[in-house]
Amino acid sequence: MIYWKLFLANLIANLLGYGGGPASVPLLEHEVVDRYHWYSVYEFSEMVAVGNALPGPIAPELAGYIGFDKAGVLGATVALFATIAPSLILLMMLLGLLMRNRNSPKVKNMTKFVRPAIAVLLAMVAFDFFANAYHTIGIIHVLMISIASFFLLERWGISPVYVICGALLYGAIFLR
Repeated sequence: MIYWKLFLANLIANLLGYGGGPASVPLLEHEVVDRYHWYSVYEFSEMVAVGNALPGPIAPELAGYIGFDKAGVLGATVALFATIAPSLILLMMLLGLLMRNRNSPKVKNMTKFVRPAIAVLLAMVAFDFFANAYHTIGIIHVLMISIASFFLLERWGISPVYVICGALLYGAIFLR
């Protein structure tokens, strides 16, 4: 029964919380404080304060904490799934609509305009990562990881998952 309550509390808060995490916090507070009486207002405000201090979106952080606190790892998993389910379902519906109409001239024109914007945004993120890595670990390590990643990905077709894990391992061994 606790899993169902965790699912409903997080699903309702994130389904009705238009605008993302900050909009869903009061709705989640209503669910966990007023409806289920799992926490006091003070305890919930402490959770929000800690969640805001952590990097990343607040809604999954609160869901993970509440789910784990009330029902362990499975509870955290259920609460996190309920948090992302509304966005996931909407995204799947939108992708289905785009795929059904992929031959439409309007959809093709839309993708012509979106692709360059995505390329620029990805280039900006890559540049920021490179600049941050340069200042943090130095040019030698950045070049070693970059060159090795290029050859592993482009020349030998290694999965990006393994390349990322290898870069993490390199960092753990050589960049303490």
